[in-house]
Amino acid sequence: MKHQHTYDAQGKQICCTEEEKIYQKAGAEELLKEKAPHDHDEHRVEEHGDHDGHNHGTFEGSPWKMFLPSIISLLLLLIALYFDHFLKPDWFTGWVRIAWYVVAYLPVGLPVLKEAWGSILQGAFFSEFFLMGLATVGAFAIGEYPEGVAVMLFYSVGEVFQTLAVSRAQANIKSLLDQRPDEVTVLRGNKPEIIKAEKVQIDQIIQLKPGEKLGLDGKLLSDKASFNTAALTGESKPDTKLKGETVLAGMINLNTVAQVQVTTAYTDSKLSKILEMVQNATTQKAPTELFIRKFAKIYTPIVVFLAIAITFLPYFFVADYDFSNWLYRALIFLVISCPCALVISIPLGYFGGIGAASKNGILFKGSNFLDVIANIKNVVMDKTGTMTEGVFKVQEVLFDKAFNQAEILEMVNAVESKSTHPVATAIHEFVGEVNTDLKIDEVEEIAGHGLKASIKGKELLVGNFKLMDKFGIEYDTDISKIVYTLIAIAYDQKFVGYLTVADSIKEDAKLTIEKLKSLGVKPTMLSGDKNSVVQFVAKELGIENAFGDLLPEDKVKKLQEIKASNQSVAFVGDGVNDAPVVALSDVGIAMGGLGSDATVETADVVIQDDMPSKIPMAINIGKQTRKIVWQNIFLAFAVKAVVLVLGAGGLATMWEAVFADVGVALLAILNAVRIQRMKF
Repeated sequence: MKHQHTYDAQGKQICCTEEEKIYQKAGAEELLKEKAPHDHDEHRVEEHGDHDGHNHGTFEGSPWKMFLPSIISLLLLLIALYFDHFLKPDWFTGWVRIAWYVVAYLPVGLPVLKEAWGSILQGAFFSEFFLMGLATVGAFAIGEYPEGVAVMLFYSVGEVFQTLAVSRAQANIKSLLDQRPDEVTVLRGNKPEIIKAEKVQIDQIIQLKPGEKLGLDGKLLSDKASFNTAALTGESKPDTKLKGETVLAGMINLNTVAQVQVTTAYTDSKLSKILEMVQNATTQKAPTELFIRKFAKIYTPIVVFLAIAITFLPYFFVADYDFSNWLYRALIFLVISCPCALVISIPLGYFGGIGAASKNGILFKGSNFLDVIANIKNVVMDKTGTMTEGVFKVQEVLFDKAFNQAEILEMVNAVESKSTHPVATAIHEFVGEVNTDLKIDEVEEIAGHGLKASIKGKELLVGNFKLMDKFGIEYDTDISKIVYTLIAIAYDQKFVGYLTVADSIKEDAKLTIEKLKSLGVKPTMLSGDKNSVVQFVAKELGIENAFGDLLPEDKVKKLQEIKASNQSVAFVGDGVNDAPVVALSDVGIAMGGLGSDATVETADVVIQDDMPSKIPMAINIGKQTRKIVWQNIFLAFAVKAVVLVLGAGGLATMWEAVFADVGVALLAILNAVRIQRMKF
């Protein structure tokens, strides 16, 4: 298998570690370039060229073509072994026999030798290519031709399997890129025109035919439309949107022609941000990966010098010293000690975990978060939009008779139109269209309290009862007895009354808590909503620790109290007010559908479909990934240690060395890709 290389700003090639090559082959960066405009194509060979000047990216096409060099070598090797041990023709001796084995070696050996030479030129002398090249050329030097061919043959087969394993992990992420169309149909003077998606301006209108994918985020102008949201949520269940509701890039229109007004630039869409997160995920490496990477840089030179010692030191201590015998032992030692199984399978295991999570609508921003989330002991969660739908409906309106209810509601609706909070949406749906003739001045959002504005020269307050207390508004309502969420209103320094709004618990919320407890994780709920509502929801879900009436700074204090017990904490939220606690937690988890951009960008893990059941799923994926990675580490070290001792003592042949290197690497790769087949 050929390898990719990176270049610095001056065009100088930088030799990569095997781990980096895996990430280049599997990372979304290369995939994004596949989607880039074609005018950049002439640069791609230079950016990702091999030493021979060709592009060797992730393989696309029939896997059998990848195995062709190995098949040719295998056939020539089998024929040679048949001649050597069974047919024994007179002509198959001397230079003819050597030439036959050399020809059998070249299809698999020449690419590796070129890689070794290229690495040496770039200053990376002790690479795995150098080890394999040295071992096989040395085998030829002492007349062990079949072993030399076999070692390189099996090594090449292992490299092909590595590529196939990476391609499988890559497929889950590539499917996301396929969901973002390059072109869209915009309406200009009621005439459709196809243009590049990145050139569409905000407020332009897109026409979407049945079966087409939406290219940008926007607001539905049609009365009604159904969408397949699998690109964003992982769920193909149709989602019906009504006029004025938000629709996102990647959604597929299912039935009628729909019109969408663009609200977000192409590069700022939810799907674009998701792709950027996946692209950057491979740059954040887990501690285990970083350790193995450093270990390999120290380990490989030591192995080379030990092999030299095995070859020459016995001359001073062994009476019947035979150079060929001890050189053969040293070559076996080199093959066994090649760190392929570690540097291939460990990053592949983490990338497989990221791919498995992406397939299930969970985005990890780095493999390091797979490690951290596996150790989580506490999950602290917000209520609204996390464990509840975040879709409020007004239940009742209780105003003082001294006020004109219709007039107050009209003002409240106008002020709330400035907010993206779910409660604002509920009020808008209850009241109706916003009166644009109302002059609203000095709108201010007070975090954890509500909104303050000036209408008709008088102050309007809309929020919770803490907002009333903050501005000294007197009221005689006993809020402790009301389970529903309350929206208090004051106008001209007088208490008007309140609205009650209700939110429904998500279908999978209770199952989420049960699964968290089964994983040994303690759930806690923190919310800015009134405490009676929070306690009601917590009781329904089986959460023992729940706290309401919290300001953003109160949430931070509660989280710090939990962290003080030296236990790792994950926080799950969706609102702007959750961004500080998301940043403070060991793992910040954001609900990516309803979640604010600030929270999604701050979070370490994003749940695309807002389903809380994905929280324990994410933890389980982290645990399984860590388990597989450590299985591979123990497997590689255990087998290599045993065969190394046997090889140094002359009890192992080159065939055992092949198993210790390539065989273990293949087993580790198969174990690493296993996570992509797991059902969580």
